Amino acid sequence: MLQASDASSDALFLNRNGTSLGERGARARLNETAVRAELPAAFHPHTLRHSFATHLLDGGADLRVVQELLGHESLGTTQVYTHVSTARLRGLYASAHPRARRATKRDA
Repeated sequence: MLQASDASSDALFLNRNGTSLGERGARARLNETAVRAELPAAFHPHTLRHSFATHLLDGGADLRVVQELLGHESLGTTQVYTHVSTARLRGLYASAHPRARRATKRDA
């Protein structure tokens, strides 16, 4: 197990020497992991930010909360990072649209 050479370090990821993993090292580890997981070649580190934002939104987080967590000044920038899943669209439609609710009651 790796141990940080500086116990006061706030580093999330450590290299083989136990010090903070740099950007190049992090990118290399991420690329290796993506290849092993057979992810698309277009996978990049920002994919994780997009996924993080989308999962928060799908979990019910308010868009303003997601904006704060991502550190964006503009809500428009946050909207670029979030993607509305099909399951969320269907669920919101079924619960919010009057015709969807009537159709569900008729089918029951």
